[in-house]
Amino acid sequence: MMSRPMVLVFLLLILIITSQFEWKQQLGNEMELSPGISGKQQHILKKDEIVKEKIILSQEKNIQRLNELVQTLREQLLQCRGSNSTKNGSGKSLAANVIELERQGSLED
Repeated sequence: MMSRPMVLVFLLLILIITSQFEWKQQLGNEMELSPGISGKQQHILKKDEIVKEKIILSQEKNIQRLNELVQTLREQLLQCRGSNSTKNGSGKSLAANVIELERQGSLED
């Protein structure tokens, strides 16, 4: 018959081995669950990215439209200045007005 310390060591080894199997099974189950969760999170993240891209595209369109409006207003301002200078006979040429307006526009940008 085995001595008492040997039986205790044997039981301890069996306990350690079985607990390791249980830990591995628990880790395996958690690993199986986490791809499902991360898949859902990835899907949500993809939706968020799509929404952000749409917002950015919308803002870029708005900026482009505003730039076109600014350009149109500059042209109208040049026409008004040109008609005023011809009426007033100020002598400032249309080319000088264009250069001045472009300089002001570059300072604002």
